[in-house]
Amino acid sequence: MGSFLPADCLARYHRLRGDRVLMVSGSDQHGTPVTVRAEQEGRSPQEVVDEYHRSFVQSLDWLGISMDLFTTTGTANHRETVQRIFLKLFNQGDIYKASMLLLYCPSDRRFLPDRYVEGKCPHCGYEHARGDECEQCSRALDAMDLIEPRCKLCGAPPEARESEHCFLRLSVYSDRLREWFSQQSHWRKHVLNFSLGMLNEGLRDRAITRDLEWGIPLPTEELGPGKRIYVWFENVIGYLSAAKEWAQRRGEPEAWREFWQSADCRSYYFIGKDNIFFHTLSWPATIMAYGDGEGGNLNLPYDVPANHYNTVAGLKASASRNWAVWISDLIGRYDPDAFRYYLCATMPETSDSDFTWHDFVARNNNELVATWGNLVHRALTLTYRNFDGRVPDPGELDARSRQLLQRVESTLAEAGEQLGACHFRAWLAAAMGLAQEANRFLDETAPWKALPDDRPAAARSLYTVISAINGLKVAFWPYLPFSCERLHSYLGYDAPMTQDGWTLMRPAVGQPLREPVPLFTKLEPAIAEEEEERLTADAALR
Repeated sequence: MGSFLPADCLARYHRLRGDRVLMVSGSDQHGTPVTVRAEQEGRSPQEVVDEYHRSFVQSLDWLGISMDLFTTTGTANHRETVQRIFLKLFNQGDIYKASMLLLYCPSDRRFLPDRYVEGKCPHCGYEHARGDECEQCSRALDAMDLIEPRCKLCGAPPEARESEHCFLRLSVYSDRLREWFSQQSHWRKHVLNFSLGMLNEGLRDRAITRDLEWGIPLPTEELGPGKRIYVWFENVIGYLSAAKEWAQRRGEPEAWREFWQSADCRSYYFIGKDNIFFHTLSWPATIMAYGDGEGGNLNLPYDVPANHYNTVAGLKASASRNWAVWISDLIGRYDPDAFRYYLCATMPETSDSDFTWHDFVARNNNELVATWGNLVHRALTLTYRNFDGRVPDPGELDARSRQLLQRVESTLAEAGEQLGACHFRAWLAAAMGLAQEANRFLDETAPWKALPDDRPAAARSLYTVISAINGLKVAFWPYLPFSCERLHSYLGYDAPMTQDGWTLMRPAVGQPLREPVPLFTKLEPAIAEEEEERLTADAALR
């Protein structure tokens, strides 16, 4: 909801427009949740990573997320890229060594990484805040800030001890960041306000190493034997290292520069709002500090369209409590386009939204099936059965037909303003509204009634609706790629949709059609009850 789906919608739109797109991501291999789970289950961190990476890939494939590369932060390429950036910043003084107080668990005899500590948030009072951030108020935290901290593994209260670590000198980049923020009028209000709020409070230098055995080692042992680079310093560098890996795999090792150093390239970072700090403050400051370390400056983010939270049945989603809807559980049971549609239609762009199974079933039935799917099936079935399976000759289009098709063309032309600004809900609502208008046109012209006595009128009506459907197919493509590709085939096209571009292509008169099958399946209301019972039962097992 926060990262992959909106990124995929934007990427598909730009690809269909003919723009060059690079969409990369990967499994964040070195987060402390990996080591926590590994210790709880008696496995190695790498075994945990490998299991979940396979699951991520399967889920993303099922959902149709069209990555150019989905990698991990465990590659040699990523390690080398991170260490090079770290070392340059250290050598020029943007990273420095200093002693700090850290929480140490006497029971487990070790320093506790951020995620190994829980306690009360000093800002909002949330009882289960983590040592790196508070899920409740989205504030970035230091484990030492927690009230009544406790070790996540054994529950014992830790004690403060000194340890030497490396710090990122964020404080000196406040003025440059503020100047950069002043140019971001297109950012979502909550992203800009949150970032400015952190800046106005005063940026503090942040420790970017940890006492761990799992993670990327420092470039030289002299910087800290046995220590690892903090995951939230190195994982964002994964955007750059993934682009380099993509280029290497293509056999064009310098191709990444087009996306990272060209002035006319826009980079979008799709995240949830709990990760705003790292993408609008920490990572941009790192890019500024790195300067021309790659033989030229790296592009700063053009946009960071962070989404708010998507709650589940009124409660905050939580992996630890198993209160979530897992994509891996849906594979083989549901149509991926139905989920893509629902998640995009309820995307939490400006405020939190709530996933409920009853709402999912209702939107599937009332919007996908009864509106868009019904329009397609009625028009194509009537045409296929009554005009020898071919696109009919409309003769001269009347004013009402021209008006509908002009509306389709103007709606497609407005896409750049909406999708380019990451207004996915608004654009999807506009596309569904256009499908409703095409349905009204079909009802008003009633070709099934005209067929016996006025066949030319029926042909004109059906040709107009099929043309509108051909344009709507384009409008829905970023959201519903699987069903739109099937529809493309029903309309008689053999080449992939991407060859025609982001435009209304009127089908050729006489073009052979394929016998249509309904695009979507109606779901019984009882399904919602069954899924909500399963959700509650799964959570109770934790």
